[in-house]
Amino acid sequence: MAQTEIDAIRALLNSKPRPVGWPERRRRIDEVGAVWPIADDVELTAVDVNGVPGEYSFVPGSDRSRVLMFFHGGGYCSGSIKSHRRLVTEAGRAARMRTFAVAYRLAPEHPFPAAGDDALAVYRETLKTYRPAQIALYGTSAGATLAAELLVRVKAEGLPLPAALGFFSSSADFAQSGDSEQYLPKLNGQCMPDVVAPYVAQTDRRNAALSPVFADLRGFPPSLLLAGTRDPLLSQTALFQRALLRVGVDAQLVVFEGMPHAHWAWLELPESTEAFEIMSRFFNRQLFP
Repeated sequence: MAQTEIDAIRALLNSKPRPVGWPERRRRIDEVGAVWPIADDVELTAVDVNGVPGEYSFVPGSDRSRVLMFFHGGGYCSGSIKSHRRLVTEAGRAARMRTFAVAYRLAPEHPFPAAGDDALAVYRETLKTYRPAQIALYGTSAGATLAAELLVRVKAEGLPLPAALGFFSSSADFAQSGDSEQYLPKLNGQCMPDVVAPYVAQTDRRNAALSPVFADLRGFPPSLLLAGTRDPLLSQTALFQRALLRVGVDAQLVVFEGMPHAHWAWLELPESTEAFEIMSRFFNRQLFP
């Protein structure tokens, strides 16, 4: 474990008081994300897809005929393309394909199912350019849940499913907390059900479109799940893997010793490098057979 690097990250996150209002929280996460700029060779293209803003990224040597659709984290209430730009562009480099980051609407201004509506609108449009076998979904934290929610809706709509799912450090069940949430540091001082409360609003938390673990998961694409032993959502990530395995989905879970929530976002960590290598092998295996 790279304790020196983790201590530096904690110092950065604690360098200012925790913001209170949503505009302040969103500015803060964008500010932290901008500390590490993207590489000079990344080509960015802003787009509007069915009214949903997004951004393509591409690096030399990647394949434009395949796309990694990315949903950022932030508890459905914060986070953006800007805050996660370095993470998604380097994921595209590792996976050797174009990326598309989706700027879905945020709660509490836009509660469930707004983010899912945006994700579905973008996926429908993406199918006009790419075959399902050329598309992978990838999300971190709340973005991972959104990616799984999208698959539930894609299946219900009778649309073709993508080739792969990257479900990284998240929950597929908003109806209850996982065991690891009881013993590990909370996300922004809260358990997952409280973090996502503005997004969930009055929706039944056992609604399969909100909590994918209650959906029929048969037919889901091969899935890679990542978490760390210091991640409050470790048990939730593991429970989703078990749900996928029970219905015959190829689902691999990789757990990193000593790593906190979404540690791969901090690319300076050796464990982040390892996570990207695992992602690279997985997405390449599924999309470049």
